[in-house]
Amino acid sequence: METMMKKVYDCFQVADILLPPESADISKWAVIACDQYTSEPEYWRECASHIGHAPSTYRCILPEAFLSDATPKKIASINDTMRDYLYNYLKCYRNTMIYVRRTLKNGSVRTGIVGTVDLEEYDYSPASKSLIRATEGTVLERIPPRVHIRRGAPLELPHIMMLIDDPGRTVIEQVEPSGTPVYDGELYSGGHITGWVLDSEACERVRKALSGLAEPCRLADMYGSDKDPLIFAVGDGNHSLATAKTCWEEIKRSLTKEEMANHPARRALVELVNLHDASLEFEPIYRLVMGVDPGRLISALTLYAQENSRNELLPACHQVIYYKSYGTKGEVHFTKAPHMLTVGTLDAFLEEYISSSPGKKPVVDYIHGIENLNRLAESRRDTVGFSFTGMKKSELFASVIKYGPLPRKTFSMGSADDKRYYVEARRIKTDAELSV
Repeated sequence: METMMKKVYDCFQVADILLPPESADISKWAVIACDQYTSEPEYWRECASHIGHAPSTYRCILPEAFLSDATPKKIASINDTMRDYLYNYLKCYRNTMIYVRRTLKNGSVRTGIVGTVDLEEYDYSPASKSLIRATEGTVLERIPPRVHIRRGAPLELPHIMMLIDDPGRTVIEQVEPSGTPVYDGELYSGGHITGWVLDSEACERVRKALSGLAEPCRLADMYGSDKDPLIFAVGDGNHSLATAKTCWEEIKRSLTKEEMANHPARRALVELVNLHDASLEFEPIYRLVMGVDPGRLISALTLYAQENSRNELLPACHQVIYYKSYGTKGEVHFTKAPHMLTVGTLDAFLEEYISSSPGKKPVVDYIHGIENLNRLAESRRDTVGFSFTGMKKSELFASVIKYGPLPRKTFSMGSADDKRYYVEARRIKTDAELSV
């Protein structure tokens, strides 16, 4: 297990981190993760209008709301902008980590540490036993478009939030930043953010404290076993990290062992956040099913609950799925739930129901907030909204360790505006690759 603690120590490291000059307007430089507001292109247009001609990470990403614009010309423009910023705008802070203090719109404060993780220790497959794992199922179809953009990119900008299960607050909370912040400002629609460069001693303390999370007695006490520990769980940005992993697997095929050890694309820049940070709130993501006969759908769900046998590998549990549609509401009880999470039980039913539906298939949408769900469910006669009790955040690590990734869209960590904004950057090309 000492070897495992050493692996954790090596997994999260310092980096040469690129930042805009201190004079930069953070509200224009930093933009929210590209996978937010995908159905609201007007948000991104308003954001672009706010930025104007100022340097911005907006010009270094492609919002998924405009994924249809991922033409070779557009991708080339993004890469050219990255090169320009790399050589003419960004300042490099070598061998460091960034301590981040984010004040959310609701006034709560989230703290984190930006550093790099080793992609050799990451596996997003359902059967993964790696140090870094996905918390939800990875939609493989979402990876190729992102890979297409990242392949030629000289920089990466992270919106990945990596969670650690540290109820004793032994890692991030023990860091006390000092000196003048390297960035400090209001975010466009996202509260306030401040960042400090950590000195070498502070970085070393972080890495040693992280390795302590893999101590055998601690793992056995928390999870019942010290075998195949999960230390880093991807809370947000799983598909972004999966893209980095895919690109790295492509690159390393042509590298020597020495080149593999030192290539910048082997690592990915992330923000480390404690699962037990008071600002992190897990909210369930509900299901809205459109294009159905509500009565027939509810009858099928009721029958499914009556006939479905419990998975004997799971603890017996009672689950309730609440439904609402135009003019009706109710609940369906499962006394022998087939999945440990209610959302997993519902998703299994919906997949079976939709696949067996003749003609035009019903459509499932993923909805944040019970009021929004109810409003949408009552707005059309061919629509049903399903709600349920969400999982507790304290259950996350144990669940992923025992049963693998959660069903996709199981939970959200706060509102859209609480997601990570692009601030920091890092080179992912060697000098030789940049000269091509």
